[in-house]
Amino acid sequence: MKFKSIAILALITVFYTSCKKDLGNYVYSPPSEPVVSGINNATFAALLGDTLTINPKVTLAGADPFKDLDFEWHITVQEELREAVYKGYPLKMVYNLGPGSRDCKLTITDKRNGLFYTFPFKITGTTQFSAGTLVLSNDNGVTKLSFVKPDKTVLVNIYKSLNNDDLPINPVELYYSKPLQYQPNTKEEYWVLSNDPNKSGVVLDASTLLKRKDFASQFFSPPAVINTGYLEPFLGPLQMGTVPTGVINGKLYVGVSSTAPFADDYGKFANEQSGDYTMSKYFTHGSSFFIGYNLKGKAFITFGADGTYSGTNYQTDPASTGFDPKNVGYDNLLFMKPTEGGLSYAFFKTATSTITELSFSYPIGDDRMFKSLGKRTFKGSALIDDDTKWVVNSLNVFYFSSKGRIYRYNPINEDIRQLDADFGGKKISMIKISLDDNTLTVGASGAVYTLDISVSKTGNITKTISGIPGEPIDIVIR
Repeated sequence: MKFKSIAILALITVFYTSCKKDLGNYVYSPPSEPVVSGINNATFAALLGDTLTINPKVTLAGADPFKDLDFEWHITVQEELREAVYKGYPLKMVYNLGPGSRDCKLTITDKRNGLFYTFPFKITGTTQFSAGTLVLSNDNGVTKLSFVKPDKTVLVNIYKSLNNDDLPINPVELYYSKPLQYQPNTKEEYWVLSNDPNKSGVVLDASTLLKRKDFASQFFSPPAVINTGYLEPFLGPLQMGTVPTGVINGKLYVGVSSTAPFADDYGKFANEQSGDYTMSKYFTHGSSFFIGYNLKGKAFITFGADGTYSGTNYQTDPASTGFDPKNVGYDNLLFMKPTEGGLSYAFFKTATSTITELSFSYPIGDDRMFKSLGKRTFKGSALIDDDTKWVVNSLNVFYFSSKGRIYRYNPINEDIRQLDADFGGKKISMIKISLDDNTLTVGASGAVYTLDISVSKTGNITKTISGIPGEPIDIVIR
């Protein structure tokens, strides 16, 4: 037994001595590690819609970092429970991940040995869309949305850049759904409305211009085809906030206002306002009624305050003999914007291609007495063509386009005057008037112009935004 113990000790001594002697016989050369500066725990600001580039300095001793390393960037999108992953160096992308702070990491893999290294950082997304101008245009059949910064920089086709998708064709309107100041969490959106048989439009987040949903989801039960005439905000009967209201598929639609303004269903469309009519896109909603024109019945029609169809169930003033509002006889309404209780005008193109001007009033109150006041041939009939655009100010002074120029028409004395603005012969595709009646915003191929039409001014151009792709269709200025 004693002999065995001595033998074991001797054996251990031999092994220990051998290892000790062999200790200096190995040369260990650890692989070089990548050195990355300017990213670890750093925070980078990203402006939505602009290009974000992150290119930290990377060195790798004894090797080429851009040949021997793989780069993978991970950005956490918490609200969507996902990660956005990008590969390569540097990180370069059009930032479209929404505002707010996002946790990120850069993972570097050494292709020589498979080792990987992780560097955490943050991206804070900010938006540039809170102030500026959004322009909807038709560029040779392709719908485009461009954003104009306050410094006049134009972000062309911004929807495509941010959403990597095309907008529906045949754009008709850019509807701005404003949040309610006294109601938290109410939505702020842009609706790009189009008459595309395959997709009627999209709804965008106003702060990011990222797509939220298709316009069809604005309906509880969407029609098979959605043709938008015109929408505008309307203060609902409960006075809680504005809801979208307008003409779709020739019918009046009034958004639901019976829920809280921050609820998902607020402002959605239920059923059309039923009735035997095909409504023009030109209408007015007053405090206790809607008034429009029935293209099918060739008559003026009315609706109750809640949108209930009343048709021609209104009184006519027996003393007014200008025309029969229940049997007008024309089915091509060019323009109309009735005023509540005041003098109003409507312009129709007749079978002989002349323009007929009707004047009337629809007073405030419960008597619902329609007064037809006059009928005559519009003095500017020869100037009106298929592309003519119209607007009217609060004093019933009209502005219309003709062959690349804009004219002012006062129906009181039938005075027609050409404005000073010269658009170089380009076709005018859009006219909008400011709420104070002092400016016109005019769209012509490639540009948007601001015209001064205030008192004593004759429509000179005061501002031009160039670089708009195609023909401007609509515009929202924030």
